[in-house]
Amino acid sequence: MILTGYLAFLDPPRESARAAIAALHAHGVGVKILTGDNERVTRAICRQVGLPTGRILTGSDVEEMDDTRLAVEIETADIFARLSPRQKTRIVSALRRNGHIVGYMGDGINDASAMKAADVGISVDTAVDIAKESADVVLLEKDLMVLEEGVIEGRKIYGNMIKYIKMTTSSNFGNMFSVLAASFFLPFLPMAAVQIILLNLIYDTVNIALPWDNVDKAFLARPRRWQASSIRRFMLRIGPISSVFDIATFALMYFIVCPAVFGGSFHALDPVRQAGFIALFQAGWFVESMWTQTLVMQTIRTAGIPFVQSRAAVAVLLASLAGVALASGIPFTVFGEAIGLEPLPAVYFAWLFAMTGSYLALVTLAKKAYIRKYREWL
Repeated sequence: MILTGYLAFLDPPRESARAAIAALHAHGVGVKILTGDNERVTRAICRQVGLPTGRILTGSDVEEMDDTRLAVEIETADIFARLSPRQKTRIVSALRRNGHIVGYMGDGINDASAMKAADVGISVDTAVDIAKESADVVLLEKDLMVLEEGVIEGRKIYGNMIKYIKMTTSSNFGNMFSVLAASFFLPFLPMAAVQIILLNLIYDTVNIALPWDNVDKAFLARPRRWQASSIRRFMLRIGPISSVFDIATFALMYFIVCPAVFGGSFHALDPVRQAGFIALFQAGWFVESMWTQTLVMQTIRTAGIPFVQSRAAVAVLLASLAGVALASGIPFTVFGEAIGLEPLPAVYFAWLFAMTGSYLALVTLAKKAYIRKYREWL
C-alpha cells in the first residue's frame, strides 16, 4: 500500500471550439450542451469554450418534468448534464416541437438516438461506427470552424435558390397576366408557342449561373425559414409590374412600330403584310420579355441597390448579357425567320431602352415599399 503517484485523464476541448461557438452565435445559431458527464466537469469545460454556466439542468431534473414544462425550460437553459440517451433524445424532440431547426453533434453510442431525432445529425470521422451511421453529416476536418462554413454555405444555397424561385414565379405570373390581357384586344397571339419555349430555354440557361451568385452579408447574418406564403405574396405583388410594361410593349408594337414598318394598321393590310405585322409584333415582345426578365434579376437578387450596395457574380453578369444579346439577335437570323420572327427596326430599341429603364426603376420603388411593409425581400 505504498503511494507511487496519481493517474489523471485529460480530455480538453478542441482548440477551435471557442471560436466555433462564437462564430455560430454571431450567425444566430444557439448552442446547447447535452452530455452524460456530471455538472462539475461540464461547468469546467463550458468555461473553457466560452459558454455561460449560470444554470445547468441535470438528467434527474429533466426526468421530473412533463413535456409541457420541459418545452418551457429548454428555452432558458443551455447546459444539460448527467443525461441518459433517452433524455438527450427527449430534449432534441422538444426543441423541434418548439419550432427550432436542430442540428445535433455527437461521437458516442449515447448520441446516436439524439442524432436520429435531430433535423441534422453531425458526427466526426473518429466517432464510433453507430454514431457515424446515424449522422447525416460526418466532418472529416478536425477544425470545428467548418461548422461555420457549413452554415454560411447552406444559407448561400438557400439564398440563390429562393432568388430563382421568386424571380421565376413572379415572371411567369406576369407573363400569364399579360397574355390574358392581350386576348381582349389583339386579333392574334402575342407570341407563338415555339417562341415561348425558346424564350424560357434561354432564360433558364441564364439562370444556371445563379448557384455561383454572391449573397448579401445581411442575408447570411441570420437563419431563414422556407415559407410558401412569402413566395405567393412576392409573386402577386411583383409579378404584375412586368405586365404593365408588357401591355405597354403591346401598345407600342400594335399602334406605332408595326404600322410604321408596314404602312398601316393591322386590319387595313393584306394577308401577306398582316403576317409580317404579326411576326414583327411577336419579335418585339420576345426581345422585351428577355430584356426585362433578365435585367430585373439584378434588382430582385438583392434587397440593396444593385451595382452599388450589392454586385452579382461575374458569371451571372456574363450569362445575363449573353442571354440578352442572343435573344436580341435571333429575330435578325434565318432561325428567327423560321420560328416566325421579323427583324426589328432601330427605333424599337430606343423605345426598349426607355421602357426597360422605367421597369427597373418601378421595381426598385416596389421593392422599397415591399421591404418596408413585410420586413423582408428574399
